[in-house]
Amino acid sequence: MGKQPVILIVDDEPANFDVIEILLFKEGYQLHYKDSGAKAIAACDEIAPDLILLDVMMPDLDGIEVCQRLKTNPRSQHIPIITITALSGKEDLARCLDAGADDFISKPINSTELRARVRSMLRIKSQYDQIQSTMKLREEMMQTIVHDLRNPLIGVILGCDTLKSLDVPERAKKRIEQISKTTEQMRFLIDDILTIGRIEANKITLNLTHLDVSDIAKSAIADFETIAAQKQIQLVGSFTKEPATVLVDTHLMRRVITNLIDNAIKFSPTHSSVRVNIEYLPQNPDRDDLVKIEVIDQGAGVSHDQKHVIFEKYEVGSIATGISQIGLGLSFCKMVVETHHGSIYVVNNQPTGSIFTILLDRA
Repeated sequence: MGKQPVILIVDDEPANFDVIEILLFKEGYQLHYKDSGAKAIAACDEIAPDLILLDVMMPDLDGIEVCQRLKTNPRSQHIPIITITALSGKEDLARCLDAGADDFISKPINSTELRARVRSMLRIKSQYDQIQSTMKLREEMMQTIVHDLRNPLIGVILGCDTLKSLDVPERAKKRIEQISKTTEQMRFLIDDILTIGRIEANKITLNLTHLDVSDIAKSAIADFETIAAQKQIQLVGSFTKEPATVLVDTHLMRRVITNLIDNAIKFSPTHSSVRVNIEYLPQNPDRDDLVKIEVIDQGAGVSHDQKHVIFEKYEVGSIATGISQIGLGLSFCKMVVETHHGSIYVVNNQPTGSIFTILLDRA
């Protein structure tokens, strides 16, 4: 047998609660009553209602304000709210919906309509609960998979470090170095998957630090210079004279920039260039100061259709022969940037290639 649905009724008139209790008596719901908006807000965590029936016309804190507060609180914004009002004007009903109400009932209350609307909202809440349960299960499975992948990978990494210290032929050294780089890429991928899961579960904790993002970019460019040279690609950076200071998680933002540079090099032809530009956009009436990070390549570019989906998980854009494409890198970048309240997008470079742009608030 399923859990008994919990309904919180908020009305300053006890008689109105008695009416609703009688109308819903045979439905088997667990009813709770609060005679003010403030008491209802305070009791939400304790009661954990599946539905709130909220009177609009109340003294002190009216139903509109209560609805707004509940819907802006992450702990209660998922709870469906049906406003109950004697107001019948379209503008009044629109105010209820704009405040976040999911449905409304006009007074005097019709018993058939009340029961139907309550059942409808409880179905929505049940679907939400099922989705949350599935997401939790997926997160637990992901944690287990990542843990099981990471342990043997660490053994391979340690084994490579040991082999590097041995006196072996030059050919073997190159193979060991190749294995070491590949396992390091796998470790980064596992970390990215774990980060994506934490962001989706809203459990990511950012270690925020004030820093000049140009320093991260310069370090990332230095890491890719050898790889770029092997492909005969010129890797250059252009930075502002003033510090491009941002408040970010250094490790995550560095992973974003390295992902973008890595992609740019992978999809660029030989004898081309990849450029990393960092500048700041001065404040204007519409927004605060921004720091702009651009990674510009001369590859095949991104088609119009791909621009709308390329940042989604498992989207790989154009298939390129000989290039590993899993479809998580750009999704990871988007999630991390948006977690920092920034934005990321792609436009075409002229005459060929792509420009991936990140915008972050300047600290």
